[in-house]
Amino acid sequence: MRAMVLYAYGERLRLEQRPLPVPGRGEIRVRVEACAVCRTDLHVVDGELPPAKLPVIPGHEIVGIVEALGEGVSAPALGTRVGIPWLGHTCGVCPYCAAHRENLCDDPLFTGYTRDGGFASHAVADAAFCFPLIGFDDPVASAPLMCAGLVGWRTLKMAGDAQRIGIYGFGAAAHLIAQVCRWQRREVYAFTRRGDTGAQQLALSLGARWAGASEDAPPDELDAALLFAPVGALVPVALRALRKGGRVVCGGIHMSDIPSFPYSILWEERQVVSVANLTREDATEFLAIAPQAGVTATTTTYPLERANEALDDLRAGRFQGAAVLLP
Repeated sequence: MRAMVLYAYGERLRLEQRPLPVPGRGEIRVRVEACAVCRTDLHVVDGELPPAKLPVIPGHEIVGIVEALGEGVSAPALGTRVGIPWLGHTCGVCPYCAAHRENLCDDPLFTGYTRDGGFASHAVADAAFCFPLIGFDDPVASAPLMCAGLVGWRTLKMAGDAQRIGIYGFGAAAHLIAQVCRWQRREVYAFTRRGDTGAQQLALSLGARWAGASEDAPPDELDAALLFAPVGALVPVALRALRKGGRVVCGGIHMSDIPSFPYSILWEERQVVSVANLTREDATEFLAIAPQAGVTATTTTYPLERANEALDDLRAGRFQGAAVLLP
């Protein structure tokens, strides 16, 4: 198989030929049709997360066809199109798993970080953490749903019944979850880098009520703010935009340090919370909602061997929506 492999944090990925991986007990092997490129992949490659498996094949927004079953696996069946997300395995016995909070598992595995992922022509995954994609006929459009969509959905759920939703960082997750907000008849206020008219126009085309720079005050007080940009300085900015009792939800796995801020902008029962990973329940919910809401992904495709270019373009904000690798 062909794979783009990370050997050291901060270095470029290397294209390699490897033997086809053999699925173990409880695992499947898929032929990768598409793998979206997530900001978390940048954090892995740049060494911004705790050190883990090296060398590693990044990529955790995988869509592929099941072509081999490991021992004990009967489903998903051979030939099924499946999605493989960030959460790749949980222990099932820790207090968090026992409390149906598997996203906080004490001994998890993460696709493309602590186990090999989808920047490759083939990938092996735990069958119990793969999702049949029945009716999702376009692998390119489906790939961003596996993380941008799922984490975006979990982030939105943590906003509760908020009606005026501010979204900071209008990239892959934001442009998907904004469509869900529109379907749910919520109001979206999109915040982007100053001068990023492309992202602002995308937001408005997807039904946002307003779009502007992250530092700008929205025309109305927000009930909740979803932060997908990994910029800690946006936390106090978002707090200032909230009504009393509002909530800031930080949806990323990594963020720069949050600067100090006056207690007055947190007072009146405003909250700052974070999202960690996802659960299989999140995936079941979102994959049922996405077709009903008419969620469509805006994508830019790259051949597998140009994975480094895709990562560079993501870092620099050179495209709208999501990048997707095609092996």
